[in-house]
Amino acid sequence: MQTAAILRILGLLLMVFSCTTLLPPVAVAWWYDDGALEAFLIAFGLTLGTGLLLWLPNRGQRHEMRLRDGFIIVALFWGSLGLSGTLPFLLAEHPGLGFIDALFESLSGLTTTGATVIVGLDELPRSILFYRQELQWLGGMGIIVLAVAILPMLGIGGMQLYRAETPGPMKDNKLTPRIAETAKALWYIYLGLTIACALAYWAAGMSPFDAVAHSFSTVAIGGFSTYDASMGHFQSAAIEMVAVIFMLLAGANFALHFIAWRSMSLRPYREDSEFRFYLGWLGLVALITTGYLLLTGTFDDPGSALHHGIFQAVSIGTTTGFTTAQYQDWPGFLPLLLLFASFVGGCAGSTGGGLKVIRVMLLFRQGYREILRLIHPSAQLPIKVGKTTLNERVVEAVWGFFSLYVAVFSIMLLILSATGLDLVTAFSAVAACLNNLGPGLGEVGPHYADISPVAKLVLCVAMLLGRLEIFTVLVLLTPAFWRR
Repeated sequence: MQTAAILRILGLLLMVFSCTTLLPPVAVAWWYDDGALEAFLIAFGLTLGTGLLLWLPNRGQRHEMRLRDGFIIVALFWGSLGLSGTLPFLLAEHPGLGFIDALFESLSGLTTTGATVIVGLDELPRSILFYRQELQWLGGMGIIVLAVAILPMLGIGGMQLYRAETPGPMKDNKLTPRIAETAKALWYIYLGLTIACALAYWAAGMSPFDAVAHSFSTVAIGGFSTYDASMGHFQSAAIEMVAVIFMLLAGANFALHFIAWRSMSLRPYREDSEFRFYLGWLGLVALITTGYLLLTGTFDDPGSALHHGIFQAVSIGTTTGFTTAQYQDWPGFLPLLLLFASFVGGCAGSTGGGLKVIRVMLLFRQGYREILRLIHPSAQLPIKVGKTTLNERVVEAVWGFFSLYVAVFSIMLLILSATGLDLVTAFSAVAACLNNLGPGLGEVGPHYADISPVAKLVLCVAMLLGRLEIFTVLVLLTPAFWRR
């Protein structure tokens, strides 16, 4: 392990974070004169100073990183980023959170989970509201991918960071020959979608501030809002449909957007089996949700049932977590159906959470193959994605991920139950945080403020595991990783 080189890169990344994440809220606090300016200035100084302290003594260390170093940097960076992100919440008079609550809010933003411990968002300073949304936007694609685009100019290889941080089981497929160009391509698409989303929200009736803020959390599949009522505050079907369109786009594989843009054709979407499964699955959930809302007369008119049903199916299914109504109070099986939809989540290479659509597809196909093998024991039955036959190593990795996911989920569920939470609350809280969804059921439906500090810390770990796809964190706990 190259400790000096790792500390140098960690310092650089913290300095990037201090400038990109803490300076914009300084400008917002100054513009609105909302009383939080001093808190952000102190947070900026502390984060920048920490980065400098790590970088200066090691600035001459320019050794090429190994994959092992990439895993360590990612884990250290997300941990230190979560701690640095707590500073404005701790220092500002409003919301004036304690350390555990501030850490929960910070990690929830950075991991694009969208769970919150803050009650009374409508009364918070504009700069704090903007900061929460910005955390999600930068965490959405992964600030490390942004850093990968500029680190090569500083003499640092980026492929190790990209492999360790980018979500999905097929992360070695690069869009361009060089990793820096890949990162830039991803961010151009990400930025373009964000600008288009903000303009669409503004045209649909949001104020410029709300349009920008909600575009951040929509494209990031984050779900934070500037209001306690989330998207329900606006009472606008037009705004909700704008959100649906951009949630669907953000939940798709960004490689598809890049290929479609480069070829100026929709053909890549039509030919991609994961994307077809993704749209079909969300369409089925939306159809069932809307149909049951109509059947039970939950809303007064069919139009309301239609747009609420579609919105919640897409929002929860893509793990965004926006709400237009208290879906946890909907009748029958709907709350559980929507929660289960979040387990599938977005496509690989998207900003969505969950298991990822491609993994669920492969699990189904592997299960079907095992049934066929009972009938034809000697048959050669390859698993294909589109026209590509998958290496058995990929299928094994998917099963390995799924088994670890189930094990982690079960352990965290038991711990949360031991803190005194009922089973519905505990199950939904773990699901919502491990899938980076946000809103749960039971006590954690509206917010997470009332659960115990131990439960919040466990859920902080769940959010990190979900964001970094479990393997990236758990690999650090294996003795083999630390052997020379």
